[in-house]
Amino acid sequence: MINYEKRKKIMGRSIALGHCICNPKDACPCPLFKQKNVCLCAGEREADAAEDVRLTEFVENAGCASKIGQDDLKKALAGLPRAADPNVLVSADTCDDAGVYKLDDEHALVQTVDVFTPVVDDAYLFGRIAAANSVSDVYAMGGRPLTALSIVAFPIERLSHRVLNKMMQGGVDALHEAGVVLLGGHSIKDKEIKFGFAVTGMVHPARIITNDKARPGDALILTKPIGTGVISFAAQIGKSRPEWVETIGRSMAELNRSAAEVMIEAGVLCATDVTGFGLMGHVSEMAVQSGVSIEIRAADVPLFVGVRELVGQGIISGAIERNREFSNKFVERSPGVPEDLETILYDPQTSGGLLMCVEAGRADAVLTQLRGRGIASAAIIGRVTEKSSGRIVLI
Repeated sequence: MINYEKRKKIMGRSIALGHCICNPKDACPCPLFKQKNVCLCAGEREADAAEDVRLTEFVENAGCASKIGQDDLKKALAGLPRAADPNVLVSADTCDDAGVYKLDDEHALVQTVDVFTPVVDDAYLFGRIAAANSVSDVYAMGGRPLTALSIVAFPIERLSHRVLNKMMQGGVDALHEAGVVLLGGHSIKDKEIKFGFAVTGMVHPARIITNDKARPGDALILTKPIGTGVISFAAQIGKSRPEWVETIGRSMAELNRSAAEVMIEAGVLCATDVTGFGLMGHVSEMAVQSGVSIEIRAADVPLFVGVRELVGQGIISGAIERNREFSNKFVERSPGVPEDLETILYDPQTSGGLLMCVEAGRADAVLTQLRGRGIASAAIIGRVTEKSSGRIVLI
């Protein structure tokens, strides 16, 4: 029911200003009013607000490919003051997955935040993936996630509130599965959909798992396949297959909880999760922060079905190129490693797996435990070879 008195008052003010008060870029009456007789400034909404939509049509870069690249990020953060509080056990200095703040000798807070654009079209599934991705940073630090705050940007004037409700429900369900309580959140209007969570967890100060403790002789185990970015990008441009998208959707929505439990039981000291910077980006941080050389057996890295086929067709996103630009200075590719395979290792992952350094003598047993917990794609993909300034060798 249109409130014509309210409309007349508000539109009169906009016309007098020469600008729509909802969007100063438009004059009044705006194109939407002319086309559909709807005045958003007066609180009116389209009766047929889109509900059955493809979420990825509302974004430029899907999922963690929307993150700022490592090179640009490091430049932007350069010169900022370091945390001086002695209770800060892990800060941004080591480019780790989360920050850690000591409360007492037995307890420390693990805090992280992750927000990104839709990587799948289904709103509920996207919500689950956003939550799984956000809690993963706490798992990677050896912590137990406890609470979360949601962060959402959404074109509420263009899409039905039911779409946002489905996103939120997916996130809440995944958080519940992780034993995490959603305390509240924050929302803004935006033309591009973005969703994620700020997560707080707990860890014992003496049992923090970081990315700077890789030791020569350690084996590297990866718990999920690589290639979500390639397949998501291909889906955006209509080049993927439905079954490939369905497969990565299931993987991205899967919590890293079981993998983290195995990792903690094994006494792992060094780990990270593989997300927007790609496998090579996260391995390079591990190598540099630990001061070691890491050998990756490229053929042993698990890949999603369809990824090599798509890359062979030239379906390579700009996010891969940004990741390559930063990481390839640390990488030496052996002659026997195909270029397309190296390219995939720069692919930005959304809600990827854990990458852990395990004592060589225990690696097979840890791999067996992971597979016994249903993590079928877990694989030993390389080893730490020697102390250095930080280097990766692809063999």
